[in-house]
Order: sequence, then C-alpha cells, then structure tokens
Amino acid sequence: MNIKLITVGKLKEDYLKAGIAEYTKRLSRFAKTEIIELADEKTPDKASEAQNQQILAKEGARIQEKIGARDYVIVLAIEGKQLASEAFAQKLATVALDGYSDITFIIGGSLGLDPAVKQRADMKMSFGLLTLPHQLMRLVLVEQVYRAFMIQQGSPYHK
Repeated sequence: MNIKLITVGKLKEDYLKAGIAEYTKRLSRFAKTEIIELADEKTPDKASEAQNQQILAKEGARIQEKIGARDYVIVLAIEGKQLASEAFAQKLATVALDGYSDITFIIGGSLGLDPAVKQRADMKMSFGLLTLPHQLMRLVLVEQVYRAFMIQQGSPYHK
C-alpha cells in the first residue's frame, strides 16, 4: 500500500513537523508514505472572487499533476462525508480490496480546493464542521490513517 498526501503550502511549525514525522514513521510498517508539499499562491488582501478562483485554479493544476492515473483520491473538504475512525479503517481496507495500491489524500490551502480537484476525487471526506488550519489538518490526517491501520490490526491503540 502506498499513501500519498498532497498539501498546499509549506509547513513551518516544528511541533507539527515532529508529530507528522512520528506518525509517518509509525505508518511505515503498513504503507510507504509520501508527503508532497506544493507552493501556495499569494492571496492579496481583499482579493476579489475572480482572483480567488484564479488562485484555486493554479493550485489545482499543481495538485492534479501529482495525482497518479490509478490513484484512489480522497480530498478533505468541509462538504465531505464524516466517518468514525472504525468506518474510515473499513473504507481504507475496502479500497485496497478493490485493487487500489495507491491512496492519495489532498488538503488544499487557505482558500480550499479547486472544483476540478474535487471532481477528480473518488471520495470527499470531512473531519467535521470545525475550521482547522490546513497545516494542523496534516497531522490529524496522518494520525487517523495510522489509527485506521491499527484498527485493522485489532490493536488496542484505538481504545
């Protein structure tokens, strides 16, 4: 299994880097994990809707270049489906049984995701209605992917 995380923007906070590194290391026994950080577009103060759409389109094009043709793509979006950890673990297992060896997760930048990226997704997933910084969401996602594999193994980690 290969897990790819495509994100917009550079991660600067050391505590988040350390947490992501820890869970990526833990995940290595289950899957090869790759994190791809893409440059974000600078958003001018008081940007118009048209400017925001142009920014999303540029970021979206960069994202799409990194998605493999046979990847199962899960985008994180507020309108996505909310899953309990057990259901998320089952979903990942089902994706693998369906013949996918590459699962790509996508976290957009501060403006979200281009509609074309959402359209490419096989699944839209939400971690709830709360707004979280996209940098923090990386750590939460990597931990939840690790948790999903631990649930599949019947590990007490989840309890």
